[in-house]
Amino acid sequence: MSDASPLPPGGTLLIATPTDWREACLSVPAMRALQRHVHRVRVLCPDNQLSFWTASGFGEGIAYPAKAGAREIAKRLDTVEAVLAWEAGPALEACARAGVAKRYGPAAKPLAKYLTDPISVLFKPGPIRHRVQFYLEIVDALGADAFVPDNFVPVKTASARSETVLLAPDSDQGSHFEWPLERWVEVAQDLQRRGASLTVATNGQVGHALAARLDGVPALAVDLPGLDELSKHLVCITADGTLPHFASHVGTTCVVLFGPGEPEWMRPLGKQHVIVRRKVECSPCFARKCVIGDLRCQNDFPVTEVLRGIDSLS
Repeated sequence: MSDASPLPPGGTLLIATPTDWREACLSVPAMRALQRHVHRVRVLCPDNQLSFWTASGFGEGIAYPAKAGAREIAKRLDTVEAVLAWEAGPALEACARAGVAKRYGPAAKPLAKYLTDPISVLFKPGPIRHRVQFYLEIVDALGADAFVPDNFVPVKTASARSETVLLAPDSDQGSHFEWPLERWVEVAQDLQRRGASLTVATNGQVGHALAARLDGVPALAVDLPGLDELSKHLVCITADGTLPHFASHVGTTCVVLFGPGEPEWMRPLGKQHVIVRRKVECSPCFARKCVIGDLRCQNDFPVTEVLRGIDSLS
């Protein structure tokens, strides 16, 4: 159910994108649905996201500095007929300040005073729903054709895909989302014995330490979103975090190691990906620091589980 009227086909819609990178990736299918529904879609995003949205097929963008306030963002807005904002923040406030006539968004308290057309979506009790459903249900309520396969097609880049396996042991969600170094070394050595060509993503301490332990294996600092670099790899074996969402966005198959997170809610999009985890009684807790103290979801997570997940790809 929605308090907002469906968007009429045609016209121009400005979409204020999520500022979190994972949320940005998960909003893409819904935004593609809107792109087909209206005549013209423009994005309003932090300047570090602009290249991501351009690569994803949204060529018209209004970018603003990451720390810009509503007043500064409002000055960048020209004639805007309608805006959809996924979340509260300076971008939505700027649209209200600039006098955008139609302001759509989820019917949530933090957004309420800035919206003219709140969108309410009723979720029935049941199993955990993947986060992408939030975005799809919103645009479905607006009249766009949300649930079609074309919305989920990976982005094509100019880079040629190789047979290389990328090991990405670091997580931007915190160290408690990372598997122990010694087990990454075991997995890497097993893959080397099989003749796999490896690259290590050195985006944090575990990646640097792993690269130092593997003689002759190239190291790669992935500057997220890093779409061109990620698309060069056939498979990415990675900690739960933002990187697997970017990798799946360009069609790289992922094996994702989950600890405190919940894969049913935040796995990368695509049926081809493999999720491995050691399900313990306290997970998912989503905590950046283990409240029990022994980090059992990572420390009790055996190498055999990960190797079994890798083997399931063949």
